[in-house]
Amino acid sequence: MRNHLSLFLLVCFTIIFGTKGTGQVNLKDSCIGFSMISPSFAMHLPAFDMKDRFGMNSAVGAAFGYKTKKNWYFGFEGNFIFSEKIKNEESILANISTSDGHIIDKAGIYANIVLLERGFDFIAKAGKIIPVAGSNPNSGIMFTAGAGFLQHKIRIENSDNAAPQVAGDYKKGYDHLCNGPALNQFIGFVHFSNARKINYFAGIEATEAFTQSRRAYYFAEMIRPDEKRFDMLVGVKLGWIFPLYRRVSREFYYY
Repeated sequence: MRNHLSLFLLVCFTIIFGTKGTGQVNLKDSCIGFSMISPSFAMHLPAFDMKDRFGMNSAVGAAFGYKTKKNWYFGFEGNFIFSEKIKNEESILANISTSDGHIIDKAGIYANIVLLERGFDFIAKAGKIIPVAGSNPNSGIMFTAGAGFLQHKIRIENSDNAAPQVAGDYKKGYDHLCNGPALNQFIGFVHFSNARKINYFAGIEATEAFTQSRRAYYFAEMIRPDEKRFDMLVGVKLGWIFPLYRRVSREFYYY
């Protein structure tokens, strides 16, 4: 009885509302609009004021964007910037170091201090895809420009806070924290597979930031920083794309 009632309700439901099926979107012959999520990796060379403090760095990030039916792109991305290449390391902690460049910890031995670059950016972007040399009209040369925020600093790793000279708030006097508004440009190639399985982008990226120090005092230099900086990163960027396609609806009615 229960099985017959379930079958009866199912038949009634399909008669009244119909049953919707879905088909795959067609990328090969049409330009379509869809959202996408894009994890990425980049390698940058610093320029202008930034090159005096850091060497080559890397960045990992992710973006969320939307491509319109006319191949306009709008999106937002965030990136984590990191490197082990700090320039003039010996001068950064010089005023609390021994003559041979070491820091003495609270146990009276050499502390294990590591200096790293750390930073991040958030960028809102807009751009255009020009469908040349692609397998479908959704792929091609991609140009974007954007604006946002960039921050960078020297991360001071002090194992177990063994050296009180760079522990807690004292660390802030040496980390050279800077941030400010930023501009971003990208030119490259974007590919959306007809089979929807291989989707990627690769190209050249530049970021320019108008930063300034956010610390009240630099201990090593014994100054109150008030400089206006122009920082720049230029490099290559690539990423994988996960399109969020809308499926094409098809309706079938059963009687």
